[in-house]
Amino acid sequence: MVRKAKEKYAVSFAEMAVSSKGNNNFLEAVNLIIDWKSIDKIFKKYNERSNIGALSYSNILLFKVILLQTWYNLSDPAVEEQLNDRISFIKFLKISIDSPTPDHSTISRFRTFLLKENLYHKLFKEVNRQLILKNLIVKNGAIVDATVIESARRPRKSIKGELVEDRKEDEINETSQKENKVEITYSDDIDAAWLIKRGKFHYGYKGHHLVNYDGYFLGGHVTGANVSDMNQLEQIIKESDVEKGTTILADKGYMSKKNIQLLNRIEMKDGIMRKKLKNTELTAEEIVRNKEISKIRYRIEQSFGLLKQHFGYEKMRYIGKDRCNLENTIKMLSFNLKKAVYSIARDFGMKNKKIYITI
Repeated sequence: MVRKAKEKYAVSFAEMAVSSKGNNNFLEAVNLIIDWKSIDKIFKKYNERSNIGALSYSNILLFKVILLQTWYNLSDPAVEEQLNDRISFIKFLKISIDSPTPDHSTISRFRTFLLKENLYHKLFKEVNRQLILKNLIVKNGAIVDATVIESARRPRKSIKGELVEDRKEDEINETSQKENKVEITYSDDIDAAWLIKRGKFHYGYKGHHLVNYDGYFLGGHVTGANVSDMNQLEQIIKESDVEKGTTILADKGYMSKKNIQLLNRIEMKDGIMRKKLKNTELTAEEIVRNKEISKIRYRIEQSFGLLKQHFGYEKMRYIGKDRCNLENTIKMLSFNLKKAVYSIARDFGMKNKKIYITI
């Protein structure tokens, strides 16, 4: 007989403090600004997860555990330990202090369930939808860029084949954007690939992302590190639900005749930085244009930096492109939630002071 974990659903929307350093207050704020019932509707038609673990936990509880794990950069065993130790985590899950909490195997199986049913994309879109409705995410433009993430594994033998250096930005050379063709033996992360970037060898993946002008993630996906950024522009725009007429800002690595034609065809405005053609220099107008784009485009690099510094995204936690795409999407979702909560405190100028949040 499956025994259900006791969950406490009563929520007190009382006066609370929102602080950029208060972890307890941050978790309370997330519970206030997110409509968990709408998120739970996404899970309703999936019943097979009911047999995960010795106890039956709600999908929302397990989803919250995944969020905690991402915000605090915890492994499955580490988050299991923290669930039994940290009062703030218990309060966020809305369970009594003596209630059982999921173990690491249950958490892992739930993640597999999200992957199998492709639910992580729906969860990302639903959270963004709610943040847009609350005017926390504003569709004020789009910035595209890519970042390299190391594989969770290292190959145990040397590479064979041709390696091409990534992003030669000084001059247009579309042939340099081709994928590397190398053979890697004895690595169980078969979707990872080699890349040379700024003279350093990297083995892993690339995250291709699109953010708005405030740095919120609107879409993103993962490929092997050897995949050219230039060839991913159309996919990243489509999966980000960018409105027609939006200016797409991008660095010189995306500069090609094909991409300029693409933006025109899908009715987007061209905000790609220009790089010099062979044996020619940039015009004065192009130099000014590049500087203006750079004043906004750097914000996606800030978002990448925060992901890597605070979410442990310098290296993948899992192996295989499918699981890495799940990890990437959950990290984007978690980042947006955290950024939204902190922006509330900042916008009201109430750092370390008490404010009211209504939903």
